[in-house]
Amino acid sequence: MAFDALDEHEQGELVRKWLRDNGSSIIIGVALGLLLIFGYQQWRSHQARHQAEAAVQYDALGKAVQAKDAAAVAKGYELLKSDYSDTAYAVFGAMRQAESALGNGDKSGALAAASWAYEHSGSDALKTLAGLRLARLKLGEGDAQAALDLVGKLPTAGFGAMLDELRGDALRSQGKAAEARSAYQAALQALDPAAPNRSALEMKLNDIAAAAEKKNS
Repeated sequence: MAFDALDEHEQGELVRKWLRDNGSSIIIGVALGLLLIFGYQQWRSHQARHQAEAAVQYDALGKAVQAKDAAAVAKGYELLKSDYSDTAYAVFGAMRQAESALGNGDKSGALAAASWAYEHSGSDALKTLAGLRLARLKLGEGDAQAALDLVGKLPTAGFGAMLDELRGDALRSQGKAAEARSAYQAALQALDPAAPNRSALEMKLNDIAAAAEKKNS
């Protein structure tokens, strides 16, 4: 018999019987649903607090960098790395630590911090930013091939011009002028005409052209 064919009393009886048979399951289901909602809200709240705390620590580290307080920078970096390694602030903190260490002549410390940033970057954009910093440090250490290998693995992530310029720098240091010129030209094509570093890139191209002209004269 169809439910809508029953009279009002019969429908009520069916509903009451169904509730008696299934009431426990409904109560348990509602309770579990409320627990899941509460748990998710608690997790969201914890994540928000965690991110806010990481932001405060990173801000303090940035001030220490500006004050050229290497000890405070290192302390802030270690705190971000130990307690907030799952946040982007820890990655940015590692890059600032690399900057501070390099400024104080600690090349191995700079490489270690930049490597940590690269290894713990989550998004493509962060991975590329950290990778560019690490590749420049490797190039500065005279390891142009390691810099090239790293640049070749990085996602473009909107940083095509920077990647091509660094590739050009590494190729130029290897004496590969023609390949370096191509990389610089690709970087120029990817750059906005009003980009502040455009003139520096054009100078690199002019230097290569002048060197080639001198060599052929």
